[in-house]
Amino acid sequence: MTKKGIVWFKTDLRLHDNETLIRAIEENDAIIPVYCFDTQEFKIVNEKNQNNGAFRLKFLFESITDLDQNLRKIGSGLIFLMGNPLVEIPKIAFNYNARKVYAKREVAIFEKQLDIKMEAELWKHKCFFEPFSTSTLYHATDLPFALKDIPDVFTTFRKRTEKETKIRDVFEKPKRIVSPTIPALKLPTFFELGLTENISDERGVLPFYGGENKALERLNYYLFDSHLIKKYKETRNGLLGGDYSSKLSPWLANGCVSARKIYAEVKKFEAEFGANDSTYWLIFELIWRDYFRFIFKKHQHKLFTFNGISNQNKAVPKVDAQKIVNWKMGKTGVDFVDANMNELRLTGFMSNRGRQNVASYFIHELNQDWRIGARYFEEQLIDYDASSNWGNWAYLAGVGNDPRSGRQFNIEKQAKEYDATNAYQNLWLKAKV
Repeated sequence: MTKKGIVWFKTDLRLHDNETLIRAIEENDAIIPVYCFDTQEFKIVNEKNQNNGAFRLKFLFESITDLDQNLRKIGSGLIFLMGNPLVEIPKIAFNYNARKVYAKREVAIFEKQLDIKMEAELWKHKCFFEPFSTSTLYHATDLPFALKDIPDVFTTFRKRTEKETKIRDVFEKPKRIVSPTIPALKLPTFFELGLTENISDERGVLPFYGGENKALERLNYYLFDSHLIKKYKETRNGLLGGDYSSKLSPWLANGCVSARKIYAEVKKFEAEFGANDSTYWLIFELIWRDYFRFIFKKHQHKLFTFNGISNQNKAVPKVDAQKIVNWKMGKTGVDFVDANMNELRLTGFMSNRGRQNVASYFIHELNQDWRIGARYFEEQLIDYDASSNWGNWAYLAGVGNDPRSGRQFNIEKQAKEYDATNAYQNLWLKAKV
């Protein structure tokens, strides 16, 4: 009897360094790769003719298309499902008489709950569910402490982890996959989803295009073609152009490239061209990303509450709808904030420096519930990642992993320091071309 396994792709849209895929191939005679698009993740909210999620969705569909093409090159393909995963995944497993579903292990509470429910649904069909950790630099089981004992201060976590934990090797992408005949990929149109496909503003830092191929191309460019990584620490707070930072976050968030692959390539670069503070700093940022994931596993739903993981008992501020709309639409009257919010709205991307400033302004000067801002970022950002997004917002609100009470930025000072000539503000305060 032919053993068949389902590989349920989620935010791991790649062939390289994908243990889920590798284990499925090892344990089965044939595998069926699937992706389930849950429309509830892209709730359509029309506000001033802006369709929330359009840029993020475009990048996701490009990444799915790229994955399908890469799978077909090695004998397989991707089945695109649409609807509730708890219905569609068990249905496809039953149709193919699959013995097991393999998937990425989740850390955020809602996604974890889905996996628990999925395991129960699959078992009704005598089908097993097995998740694998595919999104972090450090494997959770290799950490020098149990998840419940992870320090709530990043520096403490980083120092001990760097000293005591080895980063695992990258899994090579499979050379051949045996699958039943997989029908041609057909994605829904934006019109069918009730969305308008936004065209990214030409002022954007990069013409981001989803997929593993583009991810690896960008990684190679930033390291080996341009050697830009040598100056990453000095330039990472830039605002204009494609080269001030790696810009790998959209591909990393969708799993088109793995954190371990980036680490391995940085180490390869250091071996050939030398290490410095900048090459380390890219790894440092990956460790921060890991930390937010592990903190989510430790604290679960707390990071979605107003007081987060702090011991505070502050009252939720009264919602001022007009202030929130003005912030979203870049109409606060504070040029540096408005320029950054325009870039986000018109491209689906914003620099790290911009994110910190607009979040600080929303929390500390508009005095609004930080979770509203976090949800807007979730809708808009092409590099949305639950742990990093909510972790960073909680951090700035003073209810996350920060030994201080909160991070309030002096917006005027920040603008003078990072946009001294007003080049960025002048660019993004112009009317859309």
